[in-house]
Amino acid sequence: MDWLRDPGFFGTHATIGADLSQLMATLFTGLFVIGWFQAKRNQGDAHHWLMLSGMTAMLGFFVSYYLFRQLGVLAFEGKEGFGGSEALYRNVFIPLLTFHIILVVIGLVMAVYMIVLGFRAQMIEQGRRILSERILQTTWGRIAMIFGVLCTVVTMYLLYLVAADRFRMGRLVVWVGLLALIAIVFALEMGIQRIWPDGARRHRALGRFTMVIYCVLFFTGSFTYSMLYILYPGKIG
Repeated sequence: MDWLRDPGFFGTHATIGADLSQLMATLFTGLFVIGWFQAKRNQGDAHHWLMLSGMTAMLGFFVSYYLFRQLGVLAFEGKEGFGGSEALYRNVFIPLLTFHIILVVIGLVMAVYMIVLGFRAQMIEQGRRILSERILQTTWGRIAMIFGVLCTVVTMYLLYLVAADRFRMGRLVVWVGLLALIAIVFALEMGIQRIWPDGARRHRALGRFTMVIYCVLFFTGSFTYSMLYILYPGKIG
């Protein structure tokens, strides 16, 4: 925690945590853009492994963000983290920050959804990984069974932490948040499968949507970082 509050490595007024967040956001966005071009060129295997590893790493990073509460351009304490005027803070910075947070939530939901969809919508044909045109459908019963198993596993893990005197409220928040994220993904699937029952079409359409979200997310995060630590630095950093 103390190390993350030290001055950052980009030479701005940011902390190491904020600079690390910006660096990782740039890395993830770059990986996803590369993966997008791989998909356009029908490089199925390369696209699958790059997007799978990139989205898994991104999810791991955001779990770390919530655990440590210092990774990210949002690591500031109220108005003292912003050195601009009150009008700029309320009319520009706060709306931009709110929009960015909404995109973060959408991006996390889509990351989990696209990982699952990537496995469900693919098939191996003559040694090549391609999208399958088959119908992808699931039922509420199957979803309830899977979610019940996940809740049981998480509950047993939390009980183990309590018994070992290692339970922390922050861990509970992270695991409950993860289960809530999975529940949203399941609910999303039930609605989307009616719109795009074809697996390949669903993957392509939602892939484009997810890429747009991640690109806009990168620009809003970069602009937030610039306002906080370059244009209008406050007391932090």
